[in-house]
Amino acid sequence: MSLIGSEVKPFTAQAYKDGEFITVTDESLKGQWSIFCFYPADFTFVCPTELEDLQNNYEALKALGVEVYSVSTDTHFTHKGWHDSSEKIGKIKYGMIGDPSQTISRNFDVLNEEEGLADRGTFIIDPDGVIQTVEINAGGIGRDADILISKIKAAQYVRNNPGEVCPAKWQEGSETLKPSLDLVGKL
Repeated sequence: MSLIGSEVKPFTAQAYKDGEFITVTDESLKGQWSIFCFYPADFTFVCPTELEDLQNNYEALKALGVEVYSVSTDTHFTHKGWHDSSEKIGKIKYGMIGDPSQTISRNFDVLNEEEGLADRGTFIIDPDGVIQTVEINAGGIGRDADILISKIKAAQYVRNNPGEVCPAKWQEGSETLKPSLDLVGKL
């Protein structure tokens, strides 16, 4: 079952963000765009490269009205320990959500039940708390924040311009399409 178009299920979790522990809920997502970036575990290999890439693009994402959350089945205490001991993770200013109950990972259908770890899932959530994009990668395949920024811009454009859609490789300022009978068979 696709999660596209579904509202984020209720959750409450603890996170480590910019030197303190905070509570994040599904209601925290309302009124802004959000990215949920699930990853398998702290103190691993591909994960710090991805999370650092998100941090390197965090200001650009914030400028687009987007809040970023990374999520793993580790605790918020483990996130703080990793933050304090890793050069790459030590840069992170966005919220690192702990999901030791695996509730959020199950809600987003990224939990590998056998391992008890989250798959590499990326979700763009609109200001109404509705999931607009889903991307799941195999454990050894890292993600690229630049591509994520392009997807955010397209999702925001489509939301703000009803009746228009963004074609493949669309970039901000490029032409969009207005689906109509006149376009059928012409593309």
